[in-house]
Amino acid sequence: MSTPTRNRGARRTEILAAAARLFAERGFHGVSIEELGGAVGISGPALYRHFSGKDALLAEMLLDISSRLHSGAAELVTAASGPQEALEALLGGHIDFALREPYLITVHDRELGNVPEPQRRQIRRLQRLYVEEWVTVLSELRPGCAPPRLRAATHALFGLLNSTPHSAGELPPEAAAELLHAMALSALVNVH
Repeated sequence: MSTPTRNRGARRTEILAAAARLFAERGFHGVSIEELGGAVGISGPALYRHFSGKDALLAEMLLDISSRLHSGAAELVTAASGPQEALEALLGGHIDFALREPYLITVHDRELGNVPEPQRRQIRRLQRLYVEEWVTVLSELRPGCAPPRLRAATHALFGLLNSTPHSAGELPPEAAAELLHAMALSALVNVH
């Protein structure tokens, strides 16, 4: 009895991944329901069994990644033995995300404005909570630095780490991860 639910969940995940790729390549408005369905081997109208529309699909996509980033960061920080280990874990987690899911970075940057307002507020709230996980760790490492400065540094760091849609393909993932990690630590050295 659990097979249909599992298959439905797997199909939703497949649709979300295909939509992220298509939205990143052609933009939200440049992709039709029929093209989304075709990308996963179903008819466009069959998508309505999984999502009420393209905007609902986009909202779920961005809510999901925002939620995963926030909850993952909270778990990493909680499990760390101290702020330096927490920072290393946060960096590793975000770099892994940026290298694995560059399409989601592009979609978020370009398409957040197409998410309906209630969900957009939820996404922004989750993003603020994610940033605050970083700010809390950085404030322990840089106790004399004001939170607004640490917040600005965190956003700048995300700009660096989220550059992967433009750069990820030129280096093997391990080399890209190593480079991003080294650059991120170098950038943080000057935050005070």
